[in-house]
Amino acid sequence: MRQTKENMATEFTYKDLAVIYEDNHVIVVVKPCNVPSQADSSGDKDMLSIVKEYLVDKYDKEGDAYVGLIHRLDRPTGGVMVFAKTSKAAARLSEEIKNGEFEKSYLCVTCGVPKQRNGQLKHYLKKNQAKNIVQIVPQATDGAKLALLDYSFLQELNGFSLFKIALHTGRSHQIRVQMASLGLPLFGDSKYGALPATYRHNLGLWATQVGFIHPTTKEKMTFIVHPPKDEVPWRAFDIPRLLNVGIAADPYGDLANFNVLQDKSNVLRKQENKPVKK
Repeated sequence: MRQTKENMATEFTYKDLAVIYEDNHVIVVVKPCNVPSQADSSGDKDMLSIVKEYLVDKYDKEGDAYVGLIHRLDRPTGGVMVFAKTSKAAARLSEEIKNGEFEKSYLCVTCGVPKQRNGQLKHYLKKNQAKNIVQIVPQATDGAKLALLDYSFLQELNGFSLFKIALHTGRSHQIRVQMASLGLPLFGDSKYGALPATYRHNLGLWATQVGFIHPTTKEKMTFIVHPPKDEVPWRAFDIPRLLNVGIAADPYGDLANFNVLQDKSNVLRKQENKPVKK
């Protein structure tokens, strides 16, 4: 089923969970867009609960299963997530995050073309609870938190740009706010100034890669998950080629990637070309 803002949170269950890797200590899964990382005021099914249900069913457990929430993705953001299966693993992975050793990379599509293709963004952010948005504030502001990321331009197509983001801090709405500060709001992001024609689509932000030291074996582990190839805006870009990645998890199947985004007269249209016959 195609993911939409309307149906994903209510219809996604543990039976739909895409598991990329699992052992006795960690489980790596794919979070769909618009599913909360953990329970919130909406009451919608969340990833933490879904992973617990998956483990209870798979191992025929009586009662609850332990699952440690190591990191979060904002509700509109999809992509790879790591959960701990033991309290010891949770503690060790949390320590990696605290020490900046847990690597997180994202893909995003922005409305607009960058003046500078690569760079680092450093801001101080604070949540505006009344408006439910995050704002850039002076460093001395009470409650301000450091936000740091590196961005790399990959491709521009009809006024939309694809970036890879290396995230060094994990603030709420961080990539959305910091890219918007460059005049490059994320595709579909009504909170931070995207083109209105993109609002009906999912947010153009995807957690594509995580890297960490395994909590018990001490091996370096890296997991890469590409965004769904059949969905706007991702289907406009040849992401495997742009990232020079030969193999990556594709839990949504081998779907044709031959669509191009166009934005004319503030109306978003899709143009489909027939795939080349092999």
